Amino acid sequence: MMGKEDLNIILTILGAMVLLIGLGSKWLEKSPIPATLLALIIGILLGPEVLDIIDITEYGEKSTILEVSARVTLGIGLMGVALRIPKQFPQENWRQLFILISGGMLLMWAISTALVYFILGLPFWLSALIGAIIAPTDPIAASPIVTGPVAEKNLPDRLRHAISFESGANDGLSYLLVLLPLLMLTMVTDKAISHWLTTTLLWEVLAATGFGLLLGFLAGKLLKAAEKRDLIQEDWRLVYTVALSLLAVGGGKLIKSDELLIVFAAAAAFVQFVGENDRGEEEKGQEAVNRFFSYPIFTLLGIAIPWSGWADLGWTGILLVILILLLRRPPVLLLLKPFLPALQSKKDALFLGWFGPVAVAAIYYGSMAEHRLKEPLVWDVVSLVIFASVLVHGLSATPLSRLYGKATGYYKKEKKEQDSD
Repeated sequence: MMGKEDLNIILTILGAMVLLIGLGSKWLEKSPIPATLLALIIGILLGPEVLDIIDITEYGEKSTILEVSARVTLGIGLMGVALRIPKQFPQENWRQLFILISGGMLLMWAISTALVYFILGLPFWLSALIGAIIAPTDPIAASPIVTGPVAEKNLPDRLRHAISFESGANDGLSYLLVLLPLLMLTMVTDKAISHWLTTTLLWEVLAATGFGLLLGFLAGKLLKAAEKRDLIQEDWRLVYTVALSLLAVGGGKLIKSDELLIVFAAAAAFVQFVGENDRGEEEKGQEAVNRFFSYPIFTLLGIAIPWSGWADLGWTGILLVILILLLRRPPVLLLLKPFLPALQSKKDALFLGWFGPVAVAAIYYGSMAEHRLKEPLVWDVVSLVIFASVLVHGLSATPLSRLYGKATGYYKKEKKEQDSD
């Protein structure tokens, strides 16, 4: 069991890490090395295979610690994603967003499943489970790609908002895809399908969406009423949004529903009540809180890397990762391009197709699946894909964003508009 002294040591190390990253945040924002990758490297150094300062298995079940940490991180991060997206964007682009989230995610699931099945030779439903875990785009890892001066100067809003909305929505909806194979692996077929159609689809997804929308609506109404009566101080607005995130996460867990979907639905409804003048400040504040929570989860990932499991996968694991990065998403976006007006060129499709990082959502679902199945192989494969995605997508974000800006002329266009102002 974890003692008070052990907990203090971990909190001290994580606090110092975030502090140091913050001191160099301006440099990191312009550098090709993202802070998430730096946090991951710090975790590897602190882990049992290098300096052996922290071994999270000494403090409890690894999968449970990672699952809880990832759930809180996603809850905070999803509110920041919702604040980043303009109110009118989902309404004006709902058709293409529906195609991107539903059709795109199903295709990515199918491709990932096929690659795991044929390369690793795993049973179909176990392959489908791993494929579902790595299918969605992660909102935490996607944030550095679509925010900051490099992204704002080189990427059009239509691409940044599309990545943000997709990453926020498909994390919760991917619960459907994850639960189907998980149920098939733990129940007889008839009971598994019945449970998936009733409990999972009706309660944990549809009811969760309704509950989240209602929660966000009520929170927004209460905020407006408090503002009208001059009851809430300005500096409490950020506290209010963070509290809403935690309420949605905790409430979703208590009613045994999809808490990630509840958070995003609540955030989407809540931001309709946030004025444009307040939106920017709240987004900055929420993004700061998001970063405080997100860096430690990548450090925990570095600490929890299953080196022996990766070694057992051998060259097949490396081949799988390479093909996942190349085939899971880029071909899907090229295929769907005619149905997505936001993608005005093949360059748009390739950029959006490349940047679909796998990270915190996969940590959450991968840990949950490992905990329920007691099958370490799930975490071995998922963690290897996450590591590769954080490394490759993180290092390529800045140079490819700048390349896109130059290749499309978007950077020059923005610069001319700023010079004319």
